[in-house]
Amino acid sequence: MRLDSLLAPAQGKARAGRRLPWVEFGNRPDGRLWVLAVVAALLILLFLTIDVQGHWDFVLPRRGRKVVAMVVVGYAISYATVLFQTVTNNRILTPSMIGFDSLYMLIQTVVVFAFGALTLTTMPPGIRFLINAGLMMGFAGLLYRLLFQREGRYLYFLVLAGIIFGTFFNSFTSFLQRLIDPNDFAVLQDRMFASFNSVPEELLLVAVAGVLAATGFSLRDAHRLDVLALGRDHAINLGVEHERVVQRLMLVIAGLIAVSTALVGPITFFGLLVANLAYTLMPTYRHRYVIPAAALLGIIALVGGQLLVERVFTFSTSLSVIINFIGGSYFIFMVLKESRA
Repeated sequence: MRLDSLLAPAQGKARAGRRLPWVEFGNRPDGRLWVLAVVAALLILLFLTIDVQGHWDFVLPRRGRKVVAMVVVGYAISYATVLFQTVTNNRILTPSMIGFDSLYMLIQTVVVFAFGALTLTTMPPGIRFLINAGLMMGFAGLLYRLLFQREGRYLYFLVLAGIIFGTFFNSFTSFLQRLIDPNDFAVLQDRMFASFNSVPEELLLVAVAGVLAATGFSLRDAHRLDVLALGRDHAINLGVEHERVVQRLMLVIAGLIAVSTALVGPITFFGLLVANLAYTLMPTYRHRYVIPAAALLGIIALVGGQLLVERVFTFSTSLSVIINFIGGSYFIFMVLKESRA
């Protein structure tokens, strides 16, 4: 018998056991983060430079403003959703279920109902942003203060109360929309969907400052997130002050969602989509990898989606409609999957 035939099985096993360097790099969490970062950078570069007609001095600032808005919103919603799913220990829930989107639409509707559509369209962007963000933050603060007072009944009561308030806001909004003038409703209809086409430059600075402040405030609890993901009982047994940490993180979540919603409008299922894609894509549950992955996926989804809306669909639809359709379908899939588990 030849020596080659005897060594062939062992050599085959050795080749199967060896992995190419790029395959090994792609299986590591940091390697996948680098891949996502490169894809996000390429999409941003493509968005800024594709089909430029005219002067670059005119085109780049306008497109750059959109890119900054998409980066801020993608990061804020993704970060807030991962934090919310960690403290609730549930991957189907999103901060939108507390009622932020419904409250945003109620504010717009009340302004149009009481003062007319002209007031809404001519109101200075800074005033409108402060009213929207301030009322959403005030609502979240009131909800937390009422439901965090008693130990052991806060978190799921908070989600349940948020769903009830959201349903009430939606019903009251629908009632008011039936009473307003049809021309005013046409103006109000534009506010129902998120838009990155008309974000004022001065608001971007305020939004960036708000997101950075919320992120900085959350860093003190960053090393506790992996423990919180184990559940309330395990976190307490491991020495985490669960109630106080959750209260601080819920304030961060409220701030991030309020700023992003007040900046561009509601995108209901966006956080659910990118957060769960990040969990699926990353080979680890550690938040130091999952949060950046969710943020990069959020930027990729927004920049790539806006590119499709502008270049393929030629503005015949909006980005939020596409994201809500895909995210809503994914939400139904997850509910059916959990019900069978």
